[in-house]
Amino acid sequence: MNHLDSDYFVTCSKTGDQFAGRHILADFWDVERMGDLDFIKETIEESAVKAGATILHSYYHPFGEGMGVSGVTVLSESHISIHTWPERNFASLDIFMCGRTNPVASIPVLETAFKPQRMEVQTVTRGIITK
Repeated sequence: MNHLDSDYFVTCSKTGDQFAGRHILADFWDVERMGDLDFIKETIEESAVKAGATILHSYYHPFGEGMGVSGVTVLSESHISIHTWPERNFASLDIFMCGRTNPVASIPVLETAFKPQRMEVQTVTRGIITK
């Protein structure tokens, strides 16, 4: 088997182009429980599973009472990371996945759990190889 056969690149059904994956950048404003380490970790992991990803490892760091959390869940298909600012009711998320995952499916899980009053979401296609 050629190493390119198993590198998780995806082929677009419309254009035939190949790409490494989709990278979602999400800003959540006026969110709940941004200092709750266990809640954040469990929510991120649930969103990864919902997207069809395989969790390899999670590491989340609390910055202290009333302060934020930064963390990452490393996936076979890449990662989901979060940085929170409870004092501003703000969370910044990076969701990058390749292969047969659907990173967009993680957003409703995150939205339901964190209950943002406002969201800004951008999707970037990474590593495009045109046909």
